[in-house]
Amino acid sequence: MHRTRIALILTAALLAACGKGPEEPASQASPDAAAEATSALPDGVTLVETFDGEGSEIAIPYSKYKLANGLTVVLHEDDSDPLVHVDVTYHVGSNREDPGRSGFAHFFEHMMFQGSVNVADEEHFRIIQEAGGTLNGTTNTDRTNYYETVPANQLETVLWLESDRMGVFLDAVTEEKFEVQRETVKNERGQRVDNRPYGRALETMYAATYPDGHPYSWPVIGWMEDLDRADLNDLKRFFLRWYGPNNAVLTIGGDIDKAQTLKWVNKYFGPIPAGPEVEDLPEQPATLESDRYVTLEDNIHLPALAMMIPTVHRGHADEPALDAAAAILGQGQDSMLYQRLVQTGRAVQASVSHSCKELACEMWFIVIQNPASGESLAEMEQAVRETLTEFAERGVTEDDLVKFKAGYESSRVFGLQSVSGKVSALADYETFTGSPKGIDDEIQAYLGVETPDVTRVFEEYIADKPSVLLSIVPNGKPELAAAPQNHEWDRTIPESYGDDDAELALRPVKDTFDRSVQPTPGVNPQVELPSIWDSKLDNGVRLLAVENSETPTVTVQAVFDVGQRDEPRGKAGLTSLMANLMGEATTERSAAEFAEAMKRLGASISVNAGKFETTVTLNVLAKNLDQAMPLMMERITKPAFTGEDFARIKQQTIEGLQQARKTPQGLASRALGAVMRGPEHPLSYPGGGLPSTVAEITLEDVKGYYKAHFPTHLGGITVSTSLPKETTLKALDGLAKLEVKQAMRPAIAFQKPELKGRTVYLVNKEGAAQSSLRASQYALAYDALGDYYRAYLGNFPLGGNFNSRINLNLREDKGYTYGARTYLVGEPRDGLYLFSSEVKKDATADALNEVLTELEAYDKEGMTETEFNYMRSAIGQQEALSYETPGDKLGLLSRILRYDLPLDYRSQQNAILQEIDRKTLNKVITDVLQPANMAIVVVGDKASITEDIQALGMPIVELDEDGYVKEAEEPVESAESASL
Repeated sequence: MHRTRIALILTAALLAACGKGPEEPASQASPDAAAEATSALPDGVTLVETFDGEGSEIAIPYSKYKLANGLTVVLHEDDSDPLVHVDVTYHVGSNREDPGRSGFAHFFEHMMFQGSVNVADEEHFRIIQEAGGTLNGTTNTDRTNYYETVPANQLETVLWLESDRMGVFLDAVTEEKFEVQRETVKNERGQRVDNRPYGRALETMYAATYPDGHPYSWPVIGWMEDLDRADLNDLKRFFLRWYGPNNAVLTIGGDIDKAQTLKWVNKYFGPIPAGPEVEDLPEQPATLESDRYVTLEDNIHLPALAMMIPTVHRGHADEPALDAAAAILGQGQDSMLYQRLVQTGRAVQASVSHSCKELACEMWFIVIQNPASGESLAEMEQAVRETLTEFAERGVTEDDLVKFKAGYESSRVFGLQSVSGKVSALADYETFTGSPKGIDDEIQAYLGVETPDVTRVFEEYIADKPSVLLSIVPNGKPELAAAPQNHEWDRTIPESYGDDDAELALRPVKDTFDRSVQPTPGVNPQVELPSIWDSKLDNGVRLLAVENSETPTVTVQAVFDVGQRDEPRGKAGLTSLMANLMGEATTERSAAEFAEAMKRLGASISVNAGKFETTVTLNVLAKNLDQAMPLMMERITKPAFTGEDFARIKQQTIEGLQQARKTPQGLASRALGAVMRGPEHPLSYPGGGLPSTVAEITLEDVKGYYKAHFPTHLGGITVSTSLPKETTLKALDGLAKLEVKQAMRPAIAFQKPELKGRTVYLVNKEGAAQSSLRASQYALAYDALGDYYRAYLGNFPLGGNFNSRINLNLREDKGYTYGARTYLVGEPRDGLYLFSSEVKKDATADALNEVLTELEAYDKEGMTETEFNYMRSAIGQQEALSYETPGDKLGLLSRILRYDLPLDYRSQQNAILQEIDRKTLNKVITDVLQPANMAIVVVGDKASITEDIQALGMPIVELDEDGYVKEAEEPVESAESASL
């Protein structure tokens, strides 16, 4: 068994280690063992190195190999769960693109899911999901990766899929696929950039920071005019240049047989010819001669200031010390910038981060202004500069580094709780450092930071250095900027790239096997539910706990029976406001002092308000549990609720809610809640309430609400622990001594609105680049073993997965959206059925028509036999992935606790899945569906979309941004029938 090797270090030992001698070399196989291992390797496979983790504090054992075509292969064995994670990382990101050809790398992330010679269009998703796996791809400035997590018996299938699109992808690319994905990328940009507050800030900063032609001067998603200008051959040339095996790292981790895995890797990837030679790009940090002021007008409520100072590049020796400086300056409630601006109410948010990419790093200062303070962005800039002066005068203390290193250690350990986390780390370090062991080198570098290092890098890179300052202001108000814009930038587009008439340098693959034959997976792995401790504490509170053997960590979650559904009328947002205030000062210490105590332990405590429950969650390294539990008890039982904290948090909450009104998703959520539950129902509101309701909440309301529910309504505790049961129980002694009683929660006295026919509820968002579509009807209350679960199965082919009818229609066939889905929301007493999507503006009515048509067809005919078999296979094999991480296991425990489910309810669900027939399932889902009676919410640019929506023949009711029907507005009846 090979798992992550983690030896936890006491803080004193961490500091002592800073002065140790030269680093130990990587543990490698002995010459005899290496020779023996090499002789057993397939032809063309070379062992490069092995690392068993010995001598390292936090390490991931691995073996590294090289194929004859240059492909690097990294294997990590971990048999703790019957699954494998596969990652293919290509060392190509947006930084490899030519000026005027931006967005190509990201575009290929989309295209690579559109099938290859032996894998049909959309089959990649279908095959992986049908096998019970998950998959995706990501692109950033420096690399593109594709990854899958699947049951262990599906590894060969994944390798077949990945090798097919690496080796024989281009022959399957068509003009039609190219055009559809071009529209999909535009939809993605609309959803994630253009239609999102502050969405254009990052690309504006990079364009203002880096010179024309610099690899970071354009956004990863690209400029749309570049993609519009590109043709299919441009994209093919980009693929042939960068997507060869010699520019890729294949990393595999999990329950694997190393010898068999190498045979498969060599079989499927070995015949793929190498691509052109790839050299690393030179490091290119930005250089500035003076401050650059830039202004961006956006659809926002809260003005913001982003200040960026160029520093070094990834892997530079000064990177760890710069990270430490950023943590001291602006990370956490005890940080300098937070104390100067947020704690005083001058800003809603203030933070500092040191962002590193392969070629360049930047120190970022982000401030979101609080308009109620009456200050300007110019004063926010001055506050940042005063903080830098304070840092220079204050210096760096040993305690600063104790907190920084404890946080670094904790984040590293928690990040390795899953096989995917370990594989991703190995792939990342191999790609950018040339060895998977780079993670160990980085850890030593961070633990070796000394106070003079931080002082030196601050003086060298930050103090008195020029910066780029971006003021993000509401549309039409450039006068709010910190200073007038003094910098402009232009793009130079080459007239020719010299390759317009060049022949494509194709690389045919010569196989000795039939690549068109999909591998047959082995026997499905047997998955056992995690063993659950089900007991009661001395005060009668139920405790559900699971063992975590992967990492030396503990998570404790206290669940209180109070949530949004318990809020008194007119006080929407009370639970959320109370939870936020519980994260501030206690009667024992200030918020900053509490944050410092947590940082020294590398721990975190969060208070989160939900619809039905409020949770207090502790995440901590196992060695620090005994020190952290008193802090958790302090957070639960001793909130200070000071008038100063209340006034500040209330004002920040109202400003944040005003900002949420600028997002179409936020407007759609409130509108749908108001329509489906009634505008005054406590669950119809956003969790944080509305500006008007929060304004009515007083400090006495918060204190009274807390006193009524805390700590007496402690309903249960869930735990994931690497410690023995006795040790864990002893640590929970404080929770066991609380006086508790059962919460009396009467039914909510509201009559839900009746749905008759279809009505469109329109919320105007002037100038919106996209429309937010929601459609809903009443459905079933949550029932893990009844018709709710069966309806969940029945919805899967319609809108419950990527290859569902609705998503393939709207995204892949029509190019209307980046994604669309349908799903059930089951609650203790009732439930809803929902459709959700963000669509391009000019397709609003067409997309809505397609959705209603799909719902009608499914309601009439149900799923096909093929869809039924796909659903049963996909959901049935997901079990191997369901309980890998402590978070996965705690999710299981939370569901059991909330609904008092049998401990083996998942096994019972699997039995239902295997025994149910298609006819029965179709009856359940079609009984639920009522496509003729739906509330449809559309948030978009009214002037652009109303006429097309009216043509669909449904009455239209206009709502305001708070979800209420606009006065003096009558539904617009169409002369046409509302039936589709």
